[in-house]
Amino acid sequence: MIEKGAPVAEPKGKLGVLLVGMGAVTTTFIAGVEAIKKGLAKPIGSLTQMGTIRLGKRTEGRSPLIKDFVPLADLNDLVFGTWDIFEDNAYEAALHAGVLEKEILLQLKPQLSRVKPMSAVFDQEYVKRLSGTNIKKGESKMDLALQLMVDIADFKKKNNCSRMVMVWCASTEIFIKQHAVHKTIASFEKAMQANHKAIAPSMIYAYAALKSGVGFANGAPNLTVDIPALTQLAEQQNLPICGKDFKTGQTLMKTMIAPGLKARMLGLAGWYSTNILGNRDGEVLDDPGSFKTKEESKLSVLEHILQPEVYPDLYSDFSHIVRINYYPPRGDNKEGWDNIDIFGWLGYPMQIKIDFLCRDSILAAPIVLDLALFMDLAQRTGMRGIQEWLSFYFKSPMCAPQLYPEHDLFIQLMKLKNTLRHLRGEELITHLGLEYYD
Repeated sequence: MIEKGAPVAEPKGKLGVLLVGMGAVTTTFIAGVEAIKKGLAKPIGSLTQMGTIRLGKRTEGRSPLIKDFVPLADLNDLVFGTWDIFEDNAYEAALHAGVLEKEILLQLKPQLSRVKPMSAVFDQEYVKRLSGTNIKKGESKMDLALQLMVDIADFKKKNNCSRMVMVWCASTEIFIKQHAVHKTIASFEKAMQANHKAIAPSMIYAYAALKSGVGFANGAPNLTVDIPALTQLAEQQNLPICGKDFKTGQTLMKTMIAPGLKARMLGLAGWYSTNILGNRDGEVLDDPGSFKTKEESKLSVLEHILQPEVYPDLYSDFSHIVRINYYPPRGDNKEGWDNIDIFGWLGYPMQIKIDFLCRDSILAAPIVLDLALFMDLAQRTGMRGIQEWLSFYFKSPMCAPQLYPEHDLFIQLMKLKNTLRHLRGEELITHLGLEYYD
């Protein structure tokens, strides 16, 4: 437990942001930060850059920008490093991803062309629909982890970074359940030496990061750091971890709407969700193994928000179905349809229909920025292990084993802002407000 008002080291020097995967999300994030630095765009969607935080009573009128309230790294101090199975630099990869218009990418070409991916740890057994040539070779998974540690050390030295964080922005791996080899650091390391199938590539990256003194955020629904061995390693190394699966399109809508239904005590008979998208993520999710991982992440949201065991008359038997369809013409412009069957007073049925034509990477890029900056803040504050206060950004948030994850977007935001208030010695906001009327 970090004490209230605990000292926070200032963000001096360069912050290395290490990104696994150079696809649509990573290139949109890097290009966006470079565009913002050049004054070509605003950081829309970023809580760290545009969000404010209320301090004290409403009558005090204190609502500074979050970036002015807590010491966050400046965007000009960010340095980007990536791994990918393809050799394209960030400019070439961004053109291929097709998220941003060529006109803006041309203005950023010098900066983007300098970001060249390191060879990746990759195994097609875990992501069936992708294959590439920029791949590391090693006798064991431990050998591959050691190679990643060399990459991390070399990047830090070459770019004169004082601190680093790692964010997984790569594809969804096949569904993996917790295994006995995940229980302790020793059993995990032994399994890496033995090339055990329960050690996925994302776990190798996370292990290498934590052993190198680098906090790790997981942007995919992969198991990755959500296992005892890597949680123990993070605590042992005094490093933060968080995840999993960036909350962008359809699930973002669910975490907004479901809390409203529960607040008004409206019942739910069924929630049918289907998506179409055509980017690399959609292609990967066309494989049943990878889709199973994503499905588990998406399906858990409503059950935790609506608490059917607490409200059986309203939520005990609702149907919840999720579908994702790969449709190449759509590219990164994902479309999510939701049909929501609800019921109200005296059981009378009603419906809500949502058609969210969103841009997956446009919604994910500011999440990557916020996580990089908040994870760096956590490292400088001495916060270690699972960072539940960052649940705001994830579909399937990590939490302590004895807890259920909090999915309500508004409770998540309250938790995040109250954590920042606690760090700076400010009173937590309860919204009680009775003192105004005494």
